[in-house]
This record gives sequence, C-alpha cells and structure tokens, in this order.
Amino acid sequence: MQANNAVPTVRRRLISMVYEILLAFAALFLPFLVFEIATKASHTAQVEHLRQALAFMILGIYFIHQWTRKGQTLAMQTWRIKVVQPGLERLPMRTALIRYLLSWLWILPGIVVAYAADLSSKHKLYAMLVSILLWSLTAFLDKDRQFLHDRLAGTRLVQLPKPEKKGNKAA
Repeated sequence: MQANNAVPTVRRRLISMVYEILLAFAALFLPFLVFEIATKASHTAQVEHLRQALAFMILGIYFIHQWTRKGQTLAMQTWRIKVVQPGLERLPMRTALIRYLLSWLWILPGIVVAYAADLSSKHKLYAMLVSILLWSLTAFLDKDRQFLHDRLAGTRLVQLPKPEKKGNKAA
C-alpha cells in the first residue's frame, strides 16, 4: 500500500492517539507486572524513577520499532495513517528516535509546570491535558497541518487510501 500526499485530519490523528494510549497500556502491562513483582510494588523515589524510565524505554522500543518497520503502529494501521520521511522508502532508525523524543513535547511542558508548581495529582493531570491540547493546535500553525514534532523531525503523517474490497478484485 503506497502512501499518498493526503494529510489525515487533526481529528483523525487525535482519535488514533486515544487508541494508541490504550495499546500503550497493553504494551506496558507485562513489563510493569514483572517490575512490580521484582520491586514488591515499592513507591520509594528511586523505584518511581525506575518505573518512569521503564515506561519511557518500553514505549520507545515499541514506537521506534513500528515506525521503522512499516511506518505504522497498530492504531495508525486502524486509522490508515502512516509516518513517512519524504524521499525515503522507510523511516530511518535515527529519524524514528528523534521523532519519539520530540513526541514527548506533547506532555513535557505540562509535567514541568505540574512539578514546578507542586500541583496535586488531579491538577497535574489537568496540566498535562492542557499541554496536549496546546500541542495539538500546532498543526493549525503549519501549512501542511503537520504537528510540530513531525515538522522538527522531518517526518510527516499521510492518509492511506481505503483498501480495495475483495469482491472488486475478482471483477
């Protein structure tokens, strides 16, 4: 299936991201189960930092592997969205790594504000949601409607065409 130049709508990309969050929880389940058993579910500061590092690494492995393999995660396949780097057949590992790191800018400002202001747990969540909302608006600042992290990474999201129906091939 070849990518075209159509850009998926911001709405379509955000819906895909909600599905992506559910899949991320699934990808984290087994490693976190093993981690919780190994640490006896401790909540010391050191273990909390290790827990965050584990999530960062597991998610990085998942996304970078999927983007370099075929340019799509499972959620992106469902919504027929593909990440590409113009002029290249596949996304290089370095580009996928840069895109992954830049994608954390969706929530990093909210996390920084939340901890700097010593917000309650509920308000930390609100700060991250505001950060996500503001970052999603960056697509409207770009002439091609690409999010800022894609622009900075040199990648773009494209909308893939609907697959042909099996009945049409026989005709």
